[in-house]
Amino acid sequence: MNNLKKARTIFEEQKGVINEINSTFDSARKVKDSEKKILEKHLDDLRKKLKKSALDFKEEISGFYVAKKISSSASENILYQEDESQKLNRAVNLEKFTLKRLKESEEKETPVKETKPSKYVTFSNQFFGKISKDFAKEDFFRGFDRDLIRANMQFTTDTYISMILLTTTISFIFSAFLFAYLMFFETSMTWPIIQLYLGEYLARFTQTFWVMIFFPLATLTFMYFYPSLEKRNAESKIDQELPFATINMAAISGSLIDPTKIFSIIISTKEYPALEKEFRKILNEINFYGYNLASALRRVAFNTSSRKLSDLLNGLSTTITSGGDMPGFFDKRAQSLLFEYQIEKEKYNRSAETFMDIYISVVIAAPMILMLLLMIISVSGLGFSLSSGTISLLMILSVSVLNFLFLLFLNLKQPRG
Repeated sequence: MNNLKKARTIFEEQKGVINEINSTFDSARKVKDSEKKILEKHLDDLRKKLKKSALDFKEEISGFYVAKKISSSASENILYQEDESQKLNRAVNLEKFTLKRLKESEEKETPVKETKPSKYVTFSNQFFGKISKDFAKEDFFRGFDRDLIRANMQFTTDTYISMILLTTTISFIFSAFLFAYLMFFETSMTWPIIQLYLGEYLARFTQTFWVMIFFPLATLTFMYFYPSLEKRNAESKIDQELPFATINMAAISGSLIDPTKIFSIIISTKEYPALEKEFRKILNEINFYGYNLASALRRVAFNTSSRKLSDLLNGLSTTITSGGDMPGFFDKRAQSLLFEYQIEKEKYNRSAETFMDIYISVVIAAPMILMLLLMIISVSGLGFSLSSGTISLLMILSVSVLNFLFLLFLNLKQPRG
């Protein structure tokens, strides 16, 4: 009977190992190659452990099969051992079948789609990699890595600084060609459109030299502040999805399932692309870095771009740690977030009325008044003179640009959901 107890213990250990193999194998199909190697090594260790356990198990149950006839007094006990041995033998066969299926799945495994760095990023690191490492230590780029993380931009600080330098260099080359064109050529509204410049080159130089400073400086400024802008954009998208996702999380938590599964279910719906990135970070912290759920929630809350999501995750971490009512927590937080969303929507509706008045004044009335003034100036001969076709073309272009900017502004300000 001691052998039977040991066999049962080994069998329970084998079940745990098989469950861990299944879980690790499912995770290995969803990660990148760099993380996949760690999981493959872990799978190899689990297989070795399972193989050794199977040998021990076989040794323990080898004495359960009795070939000779036994006395009637001990027949009941031996029959019980034979029944148990048959069950354990079936379990061993099931384990072999499971391992065979795992091996077949590995052979048919779909390759993981991996995002590789673009050639532009590679060139940036090749040309400016060493310089960017020195720049990254300066106070000018302090906290830059946090902005990149919160904006979900998959670049290190060194790499992004290299991209800034390369883009600024390209912009400078472009502005140099533009400066050369403006120095020696001029553009006219009449045919031929491009003509050779025949005026004073010194005066022309003072008029056009600014392009060699403006475009590189504008590019550098935009690239420097772009992670901050992207972080705000990510924050806006998360805040728009969060109220409705929290309602779903409240419904899911009411079934009293493992809290970690809540995030997996939300990700599987594919309805919240902005939150999906943040929730994947939580699962990665648990599955790959070994943190418990409460610690993973606090780490992601620290690095997320949304203050509302950070408060939600920190509150959930506290609720889990203290053993609080998780469905109740989600219900109250969902009501609060939905109320704030409705207020934001109401503010937008009221501001849209103001934007409409501005649109009528700037885009409709102002171009008409300006067009009349330009025609009066052209006819009177005061200042500069433009043909009616040129004035019409300028008005059409200006109205088109203003409409585009206005629609872009409304699209950015509009709450989604």
